[in-house]
Amino acid sequence: MKLRLVCVGKLTESWQRNAADEYAGRVQRYFPLDIVELKEEKGSRKGDLVGLLKREGARILEKVPERTFLIVLDERGRNLESEQLADLLTGEMLHGGRDWCLIIGGPYGIDPEVRKRADLILSLSKMTFTHQMARVFLLEQLYRSCTIIKNEPYHNR
Repeated sequence: MKLRLVCVGKLTESWQRNAADEYAGRVQRYFPLDIVELKEEKGSRKGDLVGLLKREGARILEKVPERTFLIVLDERGRNLESEQLADLLTGEMLHGGRDWCLIIGGPYGIDPEVRKRADLILSLSKMTFTHQMARVFLLEQLYRSCTIIKNEPYHNR
């Protein structure tokens, strides 16, 4: 089973890149991980936001493999505890066998067409985070899930 993370935008701060690289490296001890960065569309909320999201959405969907379990991150999505995410990952490994593709949109959100394609819309929190911070948090949670599955001490429960 493989993991693919499709992100709109780059990590602009060195500490964000360092943290993301650290957790990505940890995740890769358990699963092959491919991180795809897409360029943010230029625009603003005052401009053509629908068109901007549609263009980003089309580029996102081009990077989603055919037979994949697609998870879209959105603050209005489903909240899972760390153990529940680990259970979901375990279930897919044992029964579905599909690779996972996880999507983090840009600063203006996700196109509705991408949301429609999702198997799960996941929220990291009811709070809003930047898409750069969401990447770090998601990678940490994926690593945490791996340690829960392997019953390793990182999770502390």
